[in-house]
Amino acid sequence: MTVDTQENNESRDVTLASERQLVWARFRRHKLALISTVIVALFYLVAFGAEFVAVNDPVETDAKRSLMPPQSIHLFDGWKPAPYVCEMVGKRDPVSLRKSFEADCTKRIPVQIFARGFEYKFLGLLRSDRHLIGVGDSERSQESLVFPLGTDVQGRGLFSRIVYGTRTSLSIGLVGVTLTLLIGVSLGAVSGYFGGFIDTLIQRSVEIVRAIPTIPIWLVLAGILPRDWGVLQIYFAITIIISLFAWTDLARVVRGRFLSLREEDFVTAAMLSGARWQRIVFRHMLPSFYSHLIAATTLAIPSMIISETALSFLGLGLRSPAISWGVLLQATQNVHSVALTPWLMIPAIPVIVVILALNFMGDGLRDAADPYASTS
Repeated sequence: MTVDTQENNESRDVTLASERQLVWARFRRHKLALISTVIVALFYLVAFGAEFVAVNDPVETDAKRSLMPPQSIHLFDGWKPAPYVCEMVGKRDPVSLRKSFEADCTKRIPVQIFARGFEYKFLGLLRSDRHLIGVGDSERSQESLVFPLGTDVQGRGLFSRIVYGTRTSLSIGLVGVTLTLLIGVSLGAVSGYFGGFIDTLIQRSVEIVRAIPTIPIWLVLAGILPRDWGVLQIYFAITIIISLFAWTDLARVVRGRFLSLREEDFVTAAMLSGARWQRIVFRHMLPSFYSHLIAATTLAIPSMIISETALSFLGLGLRSPAISWGVLLQATQNVHSVALTPWLMIPAIPVIVVILALNFMGDGLRDAADPYASTS
């Protein structure tokens, strides 16, 4: 009797639950998607507080530290918790004249949490010099800095540049998906709702855009962009270029949904009541599959990030002094660099991790948004 009562209560809860509650109930059972969501949230948190997380000024150069390997952070001094790094001493081979670095642990640089470092404006408003980790106040100098992931050819800290690149690459994904969502949903909704000549015109436009080879177009557009443009101008130009080739899939999905929804009774009732087509589309039809749009948007962000990274890696996207994952990976375009300085490939790791996490999260959202999924 108790079991039957419990089953009846659960059945009643499912029956009374809203669509949002049902989606959340299905999503939280997808453990991999939940873990991926936490990872994605951490990446965006790092992007939001890039200045605070960065250890060094990402644009500060030092020829004496060119291509310095990563410094290991030691957490204990014997049995005593005292984080430190060993000072890196540069030496030059008298025969090959190649510079190398060796860790001198007789000279230890203490590492502290919430230490002072280079000054910055958080969100462009609040001035501060506090960082997540850094050297102690008594040790802070040009000779005692921490480079957990080494330096690039100009002696700039790779860890700090990856952190700043996270902000650029992830924000391009969000801005690009927002533009794609606006274009794809608007054109797909109009195409599916009205049909006829408008539908034919939009669908032929979709086919033309999909038939255009992207690499040659990117080459042409990269050549057209003025070389004297600033970082912000190129950022928005690349975002718009990527978005113009990514809206077609979403437009087709929305069109298909609208073709089926326009025959539903609630749409007919709205038409008979004299509602304008804008209200029918955006107040009645679109909300019925918001969960699917959220899942599609989540799955579109990785392609945006990959596109920016690939374009910047090939020299067709963002370029220095901009900092993104693709710009950082430009240093690994030849086997010589990979063989002698493998730490320059570290920016590929966050690209792989965030792309996988976004895909797993998107898969979980897509499964949770399935109205035919089991709720038991």
